[in-house]
Amino acid sequence: MRLDHPPHIIAHANIGGRHEGAGPLGDCFDELSRDSFFGEKTWEKAESAMQKRVLARALEKAGLGPEDLDCIFAGDLLNQCIGSAFSLRDVPVPFFGLYGACSTMGEGLVLAALALDGGFAATAAAMTSSHFCTAERQYRMPVPYGSQRPPTAQWTATAAGCTILSRAGRGPRITHAACGKIVDWGITDANNMGAAMAPAAFDTLSAFFKDTGTGPEDYDCIATGDLGHLGREILVDLFAQSGVRLGERYVDCGLLLFDRKGQDMHCGASGCGCSAAVFNGYLLEQMERGRIRRLLFAPTGALLSPTSSLQGESIPGICHAVLVENG
Repeated sequence: MRLDHPPHIIAHANIGGRHEGAGPLGDCFDELSRDSFFGEKTWEKAESAMQKRVLARALEKAGLGPEDLDCIFAGDLLNQCIGSAFSLRDVPVPFFGLYGACSTMGEGLVLAALALDGGFAATAAAMTSSHFCTAERQYRMPVPYGSQRPPTAQWTATAAGCTILSRAGRGPRITHAACGKIVDWGITDANNMGAAMAPAAFDTLSAFFKDTGTGPEDYDCIATGDLGHLGREILVDLFAQSGVRLGERYVDCGLLLFDRKGQDMHCGASGCGCSAAVFNGYLLEQMERGRIRRLLFAPTGALLSPTSSLQGESIPGICHAVLVENG
């Protein structure tokens, strides 16, 4: 979808935890906390606290208050998206609750951009988060069990990101958006989400290149979200088989956030907060410094649940994409 009135990114913010601060992008965060509870009594409340704080920081940067937003698009990994809903229950702004797993930042940006482009809102926020401890408790084993992770596993980021979009103002613009289709190649291993999501990234990016008549060489940076080491290699191979070389312009947020070997993160980072934090920190900072002019941001999600995994279901994948351009 090519937008007739591309909205501007007028402000952005991100928050991370201890491991995120120790990674290569530690200097790209607006706020870091060594307390995984973020001053709360439970990890779930901590995730809501992250969203409250990241929204407040983004609004402060934009010089706005909550009352200046026409709507908020937000989601997370928790059952019934309580991380987002509870963080916004005292914010009197129309709320769209989203679930796209780790692609939620992309889904929020697509929907917010469409709402603004269509004239249904003047200013909107897209926001998401994840927390290592809440995700482990919900999807795998409670952290105190000390269960061993296989080599294909990824480390869920304790992070949150928020983007403020406006029809008016300055800043990079979202000029194109692509809503992905569900792609399921039969992967059933919940500890190998990169393999489950890579086919969806291939489907969305291939469609984007075809519809726009472009190729990887037309972008300064192509960033997928949370495929990790194995998923990235699969995506590169899928494009190579179709005669397309992604090249050095292609990066994955799951490999940017942590020092995979130095921090022992196996295949890299995952979680809604991973791509959200990298996008609202490092990537947009690179655009503001003029080092990236055209950014194709394509976060991916694994649409599984604890129940579906226990029942032996396969893991459907999804990928949404936005083209962010300077000037």
